[in-house]
Amino acid sequence: MSFGDPNNPYGQPQPPQGPYGQQPQAPQGPYGQQPPVPPQGQPGYGYPQQAPQQQPYGYPQQQVPQQQAYGYPQQAATPYGQPMGMPTGYATWGARLCAMLIDGLVVGLVPGILYAIGIGMTVSSASSASSCAYDDYACRDAAVSSSTPAIAVILIGIAALAAMAGGIFMLIQEGNKGQTLGKKAMNIRLVREDTGQPLGFGMAFVRRLAHFLDSIACYVGWLWPLWDDKAQTFADKAVGSVVVKTQ
Repeated sequence: MSFGDPNNPYGQPQPPQGPYGQQPQAPQGPYGQQPPVPPQGQPGYGYPQQAPQQQPYGYPQQQVPQQQAYGYPQQAATPYGQPMGMPTGYATWGARLCAMLIDGLVVGLVPGILYAIGIGMTVSSASSASSCAYDDYACRDAAVSSSTPAIAVILIGIAALAAMAGGIFMLIQEGNKGQTLGKKAMNIRLVREDTGQPLGFGMAFVRRLAHFLDSIACYVGWLWPLWDDKAQTFADKAVGSVVVKTQ
């Protein structure tokens, strides 16, 4: 034992060193393979994590239900056997009456004004004939010939065309969207009873014609929604339509 080595003052045995002071390498396995590293616990920070093992093919996969964000409304489940879009909450008779009055006012306001002007001009021209003397045939002939001025005829014709165009426009809105201006103002809609979708222009036109069923029985059909379970008129029952609330 040597006490003169400054690197080993206590004389402890040192592992053999390689040439030039290098540490000896760990023993290698056969054919230069490294010995197996014993398994450790979890990989250290920064190491790639192992992917979760997938279940065999055909095995039912477990799905994690998605949670909605906080504050979003939950969707209510549709009752079993009930199709989507079924109408609920039928419109009242008063709401339907108010919608009809609003539509009539919108469609008939301008034509009514033009028609009133044309009729007024006609009446004014006819009244001038009464101011002629009984035996003044020339005055009477002139008054009769001018009793219906051309401008009055034009105004009456424009009024009729405007009323027809307004009625067709309301019919298109009612058929394609289920709402006229009056129905939109009263928050009601005309839809099919079985699907809850708009009638379409053709069925809306048929429903408009079927309103004669509401009138022939002393107008009882117009009052039928007051006590009917689905608030339907005779025309609604004929084409399978209902008027529902939108709010």
